[in-house]
Amino acid sequence: MLSATAAKGFAREIAKYPPEGKASAVIACLAILQQEQGFVSQESEQLVAEALDMPPIAVHEVTTFYNMFNQAPVGRVKVNVCTNLPCQLRGGQHALEHLCSSLGIEEGGTTADGAFTVQKAECLGACADAPVLLVNDRQMVSFMSDARIDELVSSLRAQTGANPA
Repeated sequence: MLSATAAKGFAREIAKYPPEGKASAVIACLAILQQEQGFVSQESEQLVAEALDMPPIAVHEVTTFYNMFNQAPVGRVKVNVCTNLPCQLRGGQHALEHLCSSLGIEEGGTTADGAFTVQKAECLGACADAPVLLVNDRQMVSFMSDARIDELVSSLRAQTGANPA
């Protein structure tokens, strides 16, 4: 069941489109649910499908296509590391490995305290700035050396109140 806040958000987004085009609000509706719940569950996908008169598989295709949608709970801080070829050539894989090592987790994992999740990203669209990381789907950080990654982790720990590993 949708919360009152989510239902209001859905109505606002759906109203932006003609009735026959309300499926165009799918990304916005998924984002509303993720903002509220921290991830998009299968039940959430079903709610979106019903609200937009879409087949559930069509909503699932959107959820799984965009890496901004979490299909399972993630840490309070989600860091995507670009590992596409241009970033690979400029240290993307090393940045991923260093970040995971610093946090004591494997790629795709979450720290024991629930503070950090680290994921690969296929392309963040900033090849000239590689290696590139995206924090919480909002903040892009570029030219990430080991020292800059360590500084970022320290800063994020301070912001979230997370304990050092």
